[in-house]
Amino acid sequence: MTAASFMDLALKQAKSAENAGEVPIGCVIVRDGKVLAAAGNRTLTDRDPTAHAEILAIREAARALGSERLVDCDLYVTLEPCTMCAGAISFSRIRRLYYGAADPKGGAVDSGVRFFAQPTCHHAPEIYPSVGEREAATLLTDFFKARR
Repeated sequence: MTAASFMDLALKQAKSAENAGEVPIGCVIVRDGKVLAAAGNRTLTDRDPTAHAEILAIREAARALGSERLVDCDLYVTLEPCTMCAGAISFSRIRRLYYGAADPKGGAVDSGVRFFAQPTCHHAPEIYPSVGEREAATLLTDFFKARR
């Protein structure tokens, strides 16, 4: 599978989250071409402010591998990760981060605090922005437009 195919799976997770009334953000974690974990946002459903798609997928992948270190794993997410998620990505030692839409307000990778560029960051993944950007951005824009 290609980066675009894995991002398509993340977009499906985002649409499932939207159908549940959540902000439509989805994530998949892949190792050796196999999906280890997939999740969409569940902050409202779980009543948990940390239940971002990335955090949920990292937890699931760690359980699947039996390790808190997700070495050689790639994470695909539809929106640029926030600071909390960037920290979790760093601590879990994700190899590559692919994200769809940029988040100038809440993102922490290429926007905001630029977490991985800080000297205090212990591990920075390879970063591939704008994968599936149009679809991810449209999904989010339409979601918020419908709520205004």
